[in-house]
Amino acid sequence: MTITPIDLLASSLHLHPDGHVHTEKRTPDSDQDGWQLTAFHAKTGADVHADHWEVHPEAEEVVSCIIGKIRLHLRPDRPGQQEEEIRLVAGTAAIVPRGRWHRIELDIPSTIMAVTLPRGSRLEKRADV
Repeated sequence: MTITPIDLLASSLHLHPDGHVHTEKRTPDSDQDGWQLTAFHAKTGADVHADHWEVHPEAEEVVSCIIGKIRLHLRPDRPGQQEEEIRLVAGTAAIVPRGRWHRIELDIPSTIMAVTLPRGSRLEKRADV
């Protein structure tokens, strides 16, 4: 088997329960079985869809800041509560609970890596934007 480098910023890695890993060119509507590792460089809020909330109902998500500085926002569980904000700097990560709506904002251009089970993931436009 020939081992070749993988461009993490252009590909998604799919980690299957049987131990198999495969890569594919990243597409916005990718709906694969198994866990997905995605890395990307974000220069603006549009690169992290900061104007949308995202949820993964099938699994928790690890959101990590590889380079830069970002803020991970968790939508309140109940009306009247405040958003939670977690600041992530280079080399740190947070685990978003299963089924928790969240979004990312950039403090500076950053490289981000996320790992989750994407099946059933949804986006919802923020009402306050």
